[in-house]
Amino acid sequence: MSDADFTPLRITCRTYGRDISCRIRTWAKARGYSVSDRGRVAPEIIEAFFAAHPEIHEQANTFEMVHATARTPGAAPENYEWQGKDDSPLGDIYTIVFVRGLDEHEVLRRLGAADEDIRLIEDEDYSCPGRLQIITVRRIGGWTVAIEDCGWRGGQKEVLGALSRNGGEAVAVQRHDYARDLVAYAVDGRLVTSLDPGFPVDRYGADPDRLNRHLRELGIDPAADDSIDNPVPAALALAGRVTGVMVGPRHLRRPVLGAAVPDACS
Repeated sequence: MSDADFTPLRITCRTYGRDISCRIRTWAKARGYSVSDRGRVAPEIIEAFFAAHPEIHEQANTFEMVHATARTPGAAPENYEWQGKDDSPLGDIYTIVFVRGLDEHEVLRRLGAADEDIRLIEDEDYSCPGRLQIITVRRIGGWTVAIEDCGWRGGQKEVLGALSRNGGEAVAVQRHDYARDLVAYAVDGRLVTSLDPGFPVDRYGADPDRLNRHLRELGIDPAADDSIDNPVPAALALAGRVTGVMVGPRHLRRPVLGAAVPDACS
């Protein structure tokens, strides 16, 4: 699929000031919606607020974004709509790393876990910022999938190099509530490409265009200066097309093998 074989799905979005953002959170909490004090507000809450306040909606600034959606069979952003919902087993900050060529224990070791700390992780285990971070691992297809709860070490260039060295592969998807999201792909110890799924033209690495075919298959023109309005579902679908693995809520059930490791920032 070439850049000329599709027309990206462009949608009109609205932006509003910080005072409106605060009003949305206050309004939503008063009506029983679950909202955090910072980070993104769910689109359905924003839509409900503007439906109740059409005069504010009219005053908002408008701009255009691209909505990623599958153009060929395979993993699609629509497969990951569950991850942004309030009852999602994934939190506001996480990193998922897909590793080919290593078993579960070795992936945990290369993510910083000591052998004595590797154990079954239960529902009551959770990350404590500044102290311990929970990482769980499981086999899905031919890949070991590590999920960092409230962590981002798996997206670091050096860690991806360690996870992929000696002929392996590693794909990281990082979702961050108040920083840049990330997709990174490493092969045989080398970072091939790293990109911002919200602004895919911003990419770098030894071969930054390696995943362009998959971007096109998701309706994203890799050469265009476009912003993506569903970057995390697009990132997870991109990883799914690289690895052939799609993660769902059933893969996040515990107990499962993992470790509590020192927080990377502690």
